[in-house]
Amino acid sequence: MQEESVQPQDFQGAPAEKALETLLAEAQAKLEEQREQMLRAVAEADNARKRAQIESANAQKYALERFAQGLLPVLDGLEAALKSADLSGIELVLRQLVSALDKASIREINPAPGERFDPHRHQAMAAVASTAEPNSIVSVMQKGYSIAERILRPALVTVAKAVEKPAANPISDIDLD
Repeated sequence: MQEESVQPQDFQGAPAEKALETLLAEAQAKLEEQREQMLRAVAEADNARKRAQIESANAQKYALERFAQGLLPVLDGLEAALKSADLSGIELVLRQLVSALDKASIREINPAPGERFDPHRHQAMAAVASTAEPNSIVSVMQKGYSIAERILRPALVTVAKAVEKPAANPISDIDLD
């Protein structure tokens, strides 16, 4: 009898190797797909950022376009009023200008005399002795303007200060309050 050398054959080795290769190929394909998705997402985000920058630049560039279009009739009216030297034409132009400012949400700050001084909306140019309440507005030198809640220019005003009484004799009974 002849001895046969029997070497154990791994019947499952070849299929296991193929299974591992298949799993590796699938994992690599999935990795490549996810990489492509990530690159597309990055490119899309970059494009969105660039679009937003362009839109922002255009918004800043043309922000005053509507306002300027509203002022053009005022300019035309002023030129015509200057040629004719007609006061009613100038009044018409003033109304057009006020209307254009109103459409742009620009509001007038014109405090009435006696109104309380507000340092956020008014700028005191002088303080005068007055019988009015101290820190109240006596007169308006120049109107102010605001857009929305932001002050473009404060109203220039004269403010009342308390009337100083002349120095009294500290020994005298006269002028006791």
